[in-house]
Amino acid sequence: MLSQEASNPGRRISLHGNWSSRTTFILAVTGSAVGLGNIWKFPYIAGQNGGGAFVLVYLFCVFLIGMPVMMSEILIGRRGRRNPVATMELLGEEEGSSRRWKWVGVLGVIAGILILSYYSVIAGWTLAYVEKSVTGQFVGASAEEIGRLFSDFTGNWVSVSIAHTLFMALTVVVIARGVERGLEQAVRFMVPALLVLMLALLGYAISFGSFSEGVSFMFTPDFGALTWDGVLAAMGQAFFTLSISMGAIMAYGAYLPEETSITGASIAVVIADTGIAILAGLVIFPLVFANGLDPADGPGLVFVTLPLAFGQMAGGTFFATIFFVLLTFAAWTSALGLLEPAVAWLVERHYRSRLQASIMVGGLIWLLGFGSVLSFSTLADFRFWRGTIFDNVDYLTSNIMLPLGGICIAVFAGWVMCRNSTSEELGSSGTGYKFWRFLVRYLAPVAIMFVFFQAIGLL
Repeated sequence: MLSQEASNPGRRISLHGNWSSRTTFILAVTGSAVGLGNIWKFPYIAGQNGGGAFVLVYLFCVFLIGMPVMMSEILIGRRGRRNPVATMELLGEEEGSSRRWKWVGVLGVIAGILILSYYSVIAGWTLAYVEKSVTGQFVGASAEEIGRLFSDFTGNWVSVSIAHTLFMALTVVVIARGVERGLEQAVRFMVPALLVLMLALLGYAISFGSFSEGVSFMFTPDFGALTWDGVLAAMGQAFFTLSISMGAIMAYGAYLPEETSITGASIAVVIADTGIAILAGLVIFPLVFANGLDPADGPGLVFVTLPLAFGQMAGGTFFATIFFVLLTFAAWTSALGLLEPAVAWLVERHYRSRLQASIMVGGLIWLLGFGSVLSFSTLADFRFWRGTIFDNVDYLTSNIMLPLGGICIAVFAGWVMCRNSTSEELGSSGTGYKFWRFLVRYLAPVAIMFVFFQAIGLL
């Protein structure tokens, strides 16, 4: 089967169906890319690294490093029309190299499973905070009370487990329904809803926050506050924010119709993803400055600092609810992309139904997630290597598996695949194609390697 398909790439079709339109694909990839990293992580990393200077470096990196690798992953996915493992194996043989390239696909699928195991736990926090917002638990609360609310919740493994279970169940239900009835319907609703909620919060930030101060902080470059570590953080955020090398983009690319422009779709996704990250900053920083809070407050910015701000503002209960619903939607769309590659592999490799595969993989991820659940309570003092179980899984995936996968994807698309294959998928062999080929062969791998070396302490 493998050799026959390798000799007839033009006749290859997806076993899971195709996206019904270019717009749906853009929504799906944008949904996968836009997650807690945009709304939770981007603002506080920018806050820690001088605001506008960081944003400029981030924008430069996202277009010259992130987008070329994302285009590579999409074209590999569409060329192979299979799950990431089978696609890399099939194309490795088709391009006259080695079937061992399948291990890059394996790396991406495993990374997606591990990431979702702890991502689901954090996403569960956002679900729980929707309930806390609705019931007005932030109203008039002091900083100490908000901090205690957060620590009491994360320290209660039963409450966190319930939220984790609910979030995983929601994710499994959508994936089990397939590409057209599940993924398409979900992203068609959630991604536009996410944008509407973000714009509503932007209006709130303009009305009740120190908006001019927030804009100044976001867009006035302070290069004196930007260190080399800040530059590497911008490069890393630009790479990770697009969900590259987690298997998600390759799996989604496998469902992309032949007539859809990969370049055009990628540009649209990058603009949408970056726009939402910047919108998140324009929502969060005015509220932070209006309440005299610290924009460099780290991960606590979302779960401690902002609830404190909402609790002191007019209409804070309503808009806090909108904010945490927004976070839940962002997390949910990303979780779908993380679960899909492993489910597609199980359906294709072991001939399971979508329902069976979704329950099996989702159940495995749910069980793995209890390591992260307990990292904040019962096993908080159980530390090794980089810290708690949660810390170790996060470090292993973000700092080792994803950069290695990204480098391999860039090398495969730029050096292993022939010019005819890549130009055929990108629909061009002109200046734009040559520029992409230069970036993916030289700049992107070297830049990602710098991020990798810095993450593991070699820089």
